[in-house]
Order: sequence, then structure tokens, then C-alpha cells
Amino acid sequence: MDFNLKKLTSDAGVFFTRAVQFTEEKLGSAEKTELDAHLENLIARADCTKNWTEKIFRQTEVLLQPNPSARIEEFFYEKLDKKIPSRTTNGELLGQYMLDAAKDFGPGTPYGSTLITVGEYQSRLGGAEREFLQTSAINFLTPLRNFLEGDWRTISKERRLLENRRLDLDICKARVKKAKQAEAKAAAEPDFQETRPRNYVLSASASALWSEEVDKAEQELRVAQTEFDRQAEVTRLLLEGISSTHVNHLRCLHEFVEAQATYYAQSLYDGGVSPPCLASTSTPGIAREPSGPLKIQDVQQPSTGHRKAKVLYDYDAHDTSELSLLADELITVYTVPGMDPDWLVGERGNQKGKVPVTYLELLS
Repeated sequence: MDFNLKKLTSDAGVFFTRAVQFTEEKLGSAEKTELDAHLENLIARADCTKNWTEKIFRQTEVLLQPNPSARIEEFFYEKLDKKIPSRTTNGELLGQYMLDAAKDFGPGTPYGSTLITVGEYQSRLGGAEREFLQTSAINFLTPLRNFLEGDWRTISKERRLLENRRLDLDICKARVKKAKQAEAKAAAEPDFQETRPRNYVLSASASALWSEEVDKAEQELRVAQTEFDRQAEVTRLLLEGISSTHVNHLRCLHEFVEAQATYYAQSLYDGGVSPPCLASTSTPGIAREPSGPLKIQDVQQPSTGHRKAKVLYDYDAHDTSELSLLADELITVYTVPGMDPDWLVGERGNQKGKVPVTYLELLS
């Protein structure tokens, strides 16, 4: 109990000293050691990275799970280190309801057969959504969370330690300055016209004491400067690692976008079939015009309107109608009537296929 009380008293004293020191620095009455410009820039960059990573992480959580109660439940599961139970998506639940309703209405009736078709499509959409949510949580949210709860906490701890080392250094500098001023004052005080030898003894003794105090303060200053320089180097190395963090987050961002694009493609085309679900059904009294997917091999390059494009990222074709891409290669692209504006037809030698516009830099 005595030990804890002493520690509490010591911590309170340090806190009060730090508060006084910070106040004097703000008022300009105390000396403050400034960090070098490179370290200051690294700190500002790290703070910017942390702030935006936190905002992107929170908003992505909202995007993937709009229900606040479900997010709170998942948070507690993570803190308790337990597996989050798999949830049925709304699309899967709707599809199951439609399939169950079709059984009651009769699968052979027009309404029942259409419910089966739409229900199966909704179930596939729900499954695609669940896969997208799981992939995004693993490939995007987890790395961001690891940075905020791991790397950033380490950086913050070392920065606090650097700040304490700076404050200790400034205290030592102030102590040396006061000791030298007192030493100079003690050396100037003796009156050599004084006839009483006692004053000479006292003055010499005081001067010797202040000289010892200066030596002691300078020794403490050297130690404090060494510790400050060492901690500044440790902090600098950690902050320079932010560049690697950006590279890692960029890779995760690409994976998130690819997962999102795959999910939307499945939602729109249901694996490449268009129209998605009702193409094989018919409503009495309504005729349907035949339609089908764009046949890339039948498309001919126009005499005008084609241009070169530089590929920005690697892209793997999802079916035979698409063209796989390699970063930095040059291909010929053009559009055809009725084609999705987010896609172009790309040609590389004898190979031809659809390519996403977002993966290209169009050249003049």
C-alpha cells in the first residue's frame, strides 16, 4: 500500500510538472526543443493516414452492415474472440419465401412458376452478396483494423515516449542554464576589499558548490540528449513505415473494388445471362422480342473511332467474351452500338474481348 501511494504521489508530481512545463511553453517563457523538419513531416503524414483510415474503416463498416445493432453484436464477438455467426442475407430470405409461396400456389401455374424463377435468382443474388461481404471484411476491413489497433498504437506509444524525452531534455537544459547563472552570480559576489577572511571562505564554498551543480546538470543533459536522439530515431523508423502501410492498403483497396465489381456483375447479369431471370418466362398476352448477349467474335473493328489505350492494372477475364489484361501493355479499343458504357472492345493481335474502362488509360 505504501509503495502504491508513493508511486501515485510521484506520478501526480510528474503530471503537475508536465502541466507547468506545457503552460510555460505555450506562454513562451520556457525553452522548447523543436523536432527536425523531416520528423515533423512524417508525424503530420502519419496523423493524416490515421484519420482518413479511421473514417474509411467506419464508413465501410456501415456500407457492409447498415444495421447498427448487428455491427455492435459483431464488435462484441470480435472482442470476445468468438466466431461471428453466419447470417442469411435479405436476398436469400426473400428467395426462400418466394420458393415456399410457389409450392402453395402451385409450381405449374404461371404465378407459381415465375415465383420459382425469381426466387432462385434472388437466392443467387443473396449468396453473391454474402460472398462479397465476407471477402470485403477479410481483404479490406481486417487490414485497416490491424493498422488502427496494432501499428498505430505502437506508433502512438513511441511518440508519447518521444514527447516525454523531449520534456526531460528541456528540463535538463533549463537546469544547466540556472546552475550557470547561479555560478556566475556567486563568482561575482565576493568583495575582495573585505578584510574579514570568513566571507572569502563562504564565497569560495558557494562557488565550488555551484560548479559541482553545473557539472552534474551538464552530465544529466548529455544523458537526456542521448535518450532523446535514440527515441527520435526509433520514432522516425516507425513513421517511415507508413509508406509500406499505404502500399498494403492500396493492394487491399484493389481487392475490395474487384470483389464489389464481381458482385455487381453477378447482380446485373446473373453469371452472364441477359435478361437475368425472366427471359425464359412469359406473361399471357405479352410477346417478348428475342435477345441475347453480345457476341464479341462477330464484332468488327470500325474504320474510325478506335484508339490506343494503356492498361493500368492486371485483369483476369471472367468468361470467353472478355479479354485478360496485363499492366502497362498497349491495346486497341473501340465501342459498338448498344454496349455498356463501362466497357470497351479491346484487341491485342488476334485476341479480342470486352475490357473494363476503369482499367485503362485512353491515349490520344
